[in-house]
Amino acid sequence: MTACPCSARSPPLRKAPAVLVARSIALFAVAALFEIGGAWLVWQGIREHKGWIWIGAGVIALGLYGVVATFQHDENFGRILAAYGGIFVAGSIAWGMVADGYRPDRFDVIGALVCLTGMAVITYAPRGH
Repeated sequence: MTACPCSARSPPLRKAPAVLVARSIALFAVAALFEIGGAWLVWQGIREHKGWIWIGAGVIALGLYGVVATFQHDENFGRILAAYGGIFVAGSIAWGMVADGYRPDRFDVIGALVCLTGMAVITYAPRGH
């Protein structure tokens, strides 16, 4: 007779230490500055006709975003990039408010909070490995 799969013991869940979480959040914030700022610089260079210097600075910032993302503790590229998506959504709305005077409505805010919740689940949920 085989054992019921529901009786199998799962490995203990491991919580991320507070220092790793704080470091991860800081890295996500720096990555957001580089990616959103880089995209904004390219946008300004092309759409607002500010020229190649702005575009070049944006391209460099976008490259630095890729470098910063590699410093995350998790070794899974897909997980880090998926989680960063939540930061990107919320950060883009915040950037638009500061840089362009954008006024988000309640659905923008709710959507950003949903994305940040998803990011937190993806990144900081306890895992058994």
